[in-house]
Amino acid sequence: MPARIEALINSLYRSESRRVLASLIRLLKDFDLAEEATQEAFTAALHQWPHEGVPQNPRAWLVSTGRFKAIDQLRRRARFQTTLDDVVDELEEAISDGEDWDEQLFADDQLRLIFTCCHPSLAPEAQLALTLREVCGLTTEAIARAFLTTPSTLAQRIVRAKAKIRDANIPYEIPGREQLPERLSAVLRVIYLVFNEGYSASSGENLIRHDLTLEAIRLGRLLVQLMPEPEAQGLLALMLIQQARAAARQDEQGDLIRLEDQDRRLWNHAQIAEGSALIRQAFNRGGAGIYSVQAAIAAVHGESPSFAQTDWHEIVGLYDLLLRLTPSPIVELNRAVAVAMRDGPASGLSLIEALAERGHLKDYYLFHAARADLLQQLGQLDAAQQAYRLALALTEQAAEQRFLQRRLTALGAG
Repeated sequence: MPARIEALINSLYRSESRRVLASLIRLLKDFDLAEEATQEAFTAALHQWPHEGVPQNPRAWLVSTGRFKAIDQLRRRARFQTTLDDVVDELEEAISDGEDWDEQLFADDQLRLIFTCCHPSLAPEAQLALTLREVCGLTTEAIARAFLTTPSTLAQRIVRAKAKIRDANIPYEIPGREQLPERLSAVLRVIYLVFNEGYSASSGENLIRHDLTLEAIRLGRLLVQLMPEPEAQGLLALMLIQQARAAARQDEQGDLIRLEDQDRRLWNHAQIAEGSALIRQAFNRGGAGIYSVQAAIAAVHGESPSFAQTDWHEIVGLYDLLLRLTPSPIVELNRAVAVAMRDGPASGLSLIEALAERGHLKDYYLFHAARADLLQQLGQLDAAQQAYRLALALTEQAAEQRFLQRRLTALGAG
């Protein structure tokens, strides 16, 4: 096989496989069958494209091939289970070739899939697990780490969620406008999780997974077009402003660059301006929700000409508002860091130590990293070293590990 075509198919698998899967779930109305069909379609591409050439529309070819592979499989099964004949006939008759190749359907398929995975009849943890697995393609192991559970337990949760969708005939569709408000919260949460996994990957060599951040932003744009509610605008604004800093967050070796050390000339200021405009729209419409407030905090950073000129008074005030909306130890930690910037490291450290006394965030590496940084600023170097070691032991992200190891080395604890 020519190396060029193999590289192209591998690239398409990374960028398009989840979209192909979403379209096949729409067409086949069966998660497991669609997953098998997706794999068979890419396998067929590996065998056929080197001889027949790359099709003009590779994604449409993969979807169409996957559907016919699934129909062939169902026909083979129908020899032993005659009730499948009707299913095959329905699949062949209900969907025209023209619809298969409709780009607008492709564009909306992942949003349809998210609404299906976030259906209110599914438990919240099942909604998140299923969406991260099916829409984002995260491994069962990675999702299990996020849920602080075992891969086998997580796998069972996903299997049960798929069975519930099948047995309850949950529709694979974007709900009608009258149903959207009650369904919006779960969808926003899932898109936010997708973005976060891309913006700061939970494990692996790469700090940023641009495929996930860009996909989350694309889904966020689709959602705002469908339902321009303040919190949908706020989430899109938050993702745009955060992702605008991507080019400055890593050096050429892939190592982490802290916010205060980033070259702000590398930031996408047009994207920051777009996000800031969305925030203003959201707040003008009474949208002081959790995503809008987080977006406002990001906008203060994004619009500051330098780290030294950041308005920490405004940021602390926004964190106060966020804490009222969603009391959380992580929000308290972020507020403590902002207080340290406004009032000095001792003030921030006292807030962090109060969190520790309540037993919060002991397994959260950023808690120990933030505490270590403030201890270092206060000259408590032995305690800072110990906190950095704890943070290092708790993260599985390679870029974060290298960053923390450099901090330890700088303290003479290499």
